Amino acid sequence: MELRQAAAFVVTADEGHVGRAAARLHVTQPTLSRQIAALERSLGVPLFDRTRRQLALTPAGEVFLAGARELVRRADELAAAAQRAHRGELGVLRVGFVQSATFAALPRLLGAFRAAVPHVRVEVTAMTTLRQVDALADDRIDAGLLRPQFTVPDLRLRTMSHDELCAALPGGHPLARRRRVSLADLADESFVFYERDSGPAVHDTIVGHCRAAGFSPRIVQEAVDVQTIVALVAANLGVSLLITPTPHTDEKAVVYRPLVEKLPTWEMSLAWSVHNRSPVLARLLESAPA
Repeated sequence: MELRQAAAFVVTADEGHVGRAAARLHVTQPTLSRQIAALERSLGVPLFDRTRRQLALTPAGEVFLAGARELVRRADELAAAAQRAHRGELGVLRVGFVQSATFAALPRLLGAFRAAVPHVRVEVTAMTTLRQVDALADDRIDAGLLRPQFTVPDLRLRTMSHDELCAALPGGHPLARRRRVSLADLADESFVFYERDSGPAVHDTIVGHCRAAGFSPRIVQEAVDVQTIVALVAANLGVSLLITPTPHTDEKAVVYRPLVEKLPTWEMSLAWSVHNRSPVLARLLESAPA
């Protein structure tokens, strides 16, 4: 049995007339009659009673019609789903992100994507930049929001934002009363810092800025994520230097102050592999805000 034969049978049964069914199917009457006859041979039963003047279904035809309708409907749905998947409107999008992306870049990116293609399932995973680079190469994620510190040959990047470094201070700290602080103002402070193993480029660059300002930061506590750093600053364990944007906090607990120094900004980039031909990824790149 072929799908086109089942579809022809359903139309013929609905019309109750071979001529009208043939016109609806855009085939000749002999062609349609041959399709129905071939279907009956493959089933081994007659579907139409040809002894009557008016076309009528046999008992076998009545039973077969209900299933044939469902078969044709499902075939149409599958065809439509395949076409939507080809257009990137169905499927799964896997996105990695550095934690600082959660405060602006990730909501902007996925919000625009969801508005464009609401039926794609999105899977997000927090990952360091280094882990994202490996995951993109191994096709474990489709796209990443990361802080590029080096060039990877098969990776493409699109800049999402240029973010500045700021000071995070306990709410009651004397420097919290200033509109801006300089790195030199922090020379004698205890620091809560990014854990180097989770992001050596970020860690080393910030330490380098401090040394350029004339001191090495006295690191008393390290943390993997920015929320933990902010919590430790709020607990008055020390101050920190964070890449903006930063988590929202009560200013009685933690305040953020821009730096006096004009330091290089940190790039937040959308990254993907040139070898990934996923239609869903293509839709993400189309919808990504500039």
